[in-house]
Amino acid sequence: MNVIIISLLVLGVTGLIAAILLFIIAQKFKVEEDPRIDQVQEVLPGANCGGCGFAGCRAMAEACVKATSLEGLLCPVGGSAVMTQIGNVLGMEAAAVEPKVAVVRCNGTCEARPRTSEYDGVKSCKIMHSLYVGESNCPFGCLGCGDCVAACQFGALSMDSVTGLPIVDEDKCTACGACAKACPRSIIELRKKGIKNRKVVVLCVNTDKGAPARKACLNACIGCGKCKTVCEFEAITVENNLAYIDADKCRMCRKCEDVCPTGSIHALNFPPRKPKGDAATTTTTNTTAKATTD
Repeated sequence: MNVIIISLLVLGVTGLIAAILLFIIAQKFKVEEDPRIDQVQEVLPGANCGGCGFAGCRAMAEACVKATSLEGLLCPVGGSAVMTQIGNVLGMEAAAVEPKVAVVRCNGTCEARPRTSEYDGVKSCKIMHSLYVGESNCPFGCLGCGDCVAACQFGALSMDSVTGLPIVDEDKCTACGACAKACPRSIIELRKKGIKNRKVVVLCVNTDKGAPARKACLNACIGCGKCKTVCEFEAITVENNLAYIDADKCRMCRKCEDVCPTGSIHALNFPPRKPKGDAATTTTTNTTAKATTD
């Protein structure tokens, strides 16, 4: 009995001494954390999407507090409004940032890019991409398995059952970039939303020469350069047989869209154009009415 009591006393004293030592060590090496980190974290949306380039909102808050300025730091989910609040907490000025949105740069619909094989495996774009060209002959286009849809935390993407391509709900998209990272073919790009969400984009990433690109997809860019020729603002470049439109330079005149022979350039969120015949008819009617009046 005495042995048991002595053993318990020894264990108790040993535990107490260890606890005291751990407390002393913890106090000596304790790192004081800036209380502003908690304040900034409360301002952040808490999505932990990684779109800011950090592991989560806590890491983003720490980076903001440690930084000497907020330049280069952005919460894509909260946008300028959240960055302004962070600036107020830290006594820094947050520059206004133009909102962005995810754009699927592929228009290889089922009609333009017919299926040439059938994939029978795990429904994953990443896995399919690592195995072969895909169910069509285009090695650059969307694989249609929906990895981007699964990666989106905000329900901003869905698969179109008719075209087989992802659709972006711009009202829900936060430009966190998760879908772009999930796409093994890098066809999703974060672009400026633009005025009234309007933008002119080349919906193709195929860098093959004209004939092979056209053979793989009827809507592919063939790098002909006609769009670049008509652009008065030097917004279009053609490299590696592929045209690209610089959103900062584009004035959305849509001349490039008109001359594109394959229809790979799309003006997104613009109102429907009136048929050219309507304008001519209106002019003729007005002229006739004026002549009758005279």
